[in-house]
Amino acid sequence: CLSAPQGVSLVVPQPNINATVAQNILLSVEYSCSGVATIEWKHVSSWGTTKIVEWKSGNYVNISMVYKDRVTTFENGSIQLLNVGMRDAGYYFITVTEEYGTNTYGTIIVNVSEIIYEDLHFVAVLFAFLAAVSAILICFMWLCNKSLHLFQKKTAHKLTASTTEEIELETIEC
Repeated sequence: CLSAPQGVSLVVPQPNINATVAQNILLSVEYSCSGVATIEWKHVSSWGTTKIVEWKSGNYVNISMVYKDRVTTFENGSIQLLNVGMRDAGYYFITVTEEYGTNTYGTIIVNVSEIIYEDLHFVAVLFAFLAAVSAILICFMWLCNKSLHLFQKKTAHKLTASTTEEIELETIEC
């Protein structure tokens, strides 16, 4: 719990969050102050600093375009981030500013990891697809080979018959 003069306080019950890709996470906080507060969330990572959302209790909510369809705000100062990705890992800073200018800050660290079994699933599907394509190609080659043998037999049979006729014609001319 962080406190400042004039009764502004902020509690961050879970300062570390471990999530997996495509999961929804709740950045949970609880603030209290004697007046109207402005809440601001920022995300800081190796890719830079991004302002996520800013709102005044009971008034407006200003969500940045990057997070427009992915953030839900709550009256207690918490936000929910939908469908997290690897770029969502990093530090989330909340600033609560009382109308008289008093600030209090909080930080939540978010770790995002990839789901390994999805990669294995992709490899298994790719392997099955390649095996099916290989089987179809082998069947196609077998059919082509059979057709070629049948074609060669018919051509050889016609060739034998035509040479026999030529020999008979030559003997008749003499």
